Amino acid sequence: MNRVPNPLIDQLASEMEPVKVLKTRDGLALVALAAVATVLLVEYFHGLWLGAMIGEASIIFYIAHGLILLMGLASATSVLAMARPQVGSHYDGARWTMAMVGVIPIVAVSTIVAGSGAAHAMADPYGVDCMLASFAASLVTGAALVFWLRRGAPVSLNTAGWHTGVAAGALGTVAYGMSCPLDGLAHIGVWHIAPIVIAAMVGRLVVPKLVRW
Repeated sequence: MNRVPNPLIDQLASEMEPVKVLKTRDGLALVALAAVATVLLVEYFHGLWLGAMIGEASIIFYIAHGLILLMGLASATSVLAMARPQVGSHYDGARWTMAMVGVIPIVAVSTIVAGSGAAHAMADPYGVDCMLASFAASLVTGAALVFWLRRGAPVSLNTAGWHTGVAAGALGTVAYGMSCPLDGLAHIGVWHIAPIVIAAMVGRLVVPKLVRW
């Protein structure tokens, strides 16, 4: 029995090209490069606070930024994994770190209200500038993660958007936080968390449109 060749299949096969497999270590290197670039930009435009590097900052400064850094790394790792979806994948690590960081603004606001210093905290003359600068610092990491997602095949675009925004906002906040000498709980709990929330919302709205495939 003679088979009739199908020219359509031959045409499709001739147009196939090998795809380079995404490797997590390459994604981590990309995120690390973006983070280093962000710190260098912060140093260039604002200058780093040497006091934070020699232990002069308050304990809450190190605890808060340490937790924010962990959240940023966990969320970034989740984004890298989302570019290569697998059956049974879950991102509990990122969610738990978000929950831990969420304690910081709750404690900060509770302390402010208990001390009747809400008006003073919101009138922080450096607060808005700190928030906007931290958000601007998140753009480098955000662009790197979007680039990685566009190379892959993320399935849950909304989740990828949330995690991209959180990762970028957290790493940007830590980078800019290294230049901010205001190390009180009220300032950090309000103005260093706000840019992460903003970046998360922007990521949720913008990233799915940029990586849709």
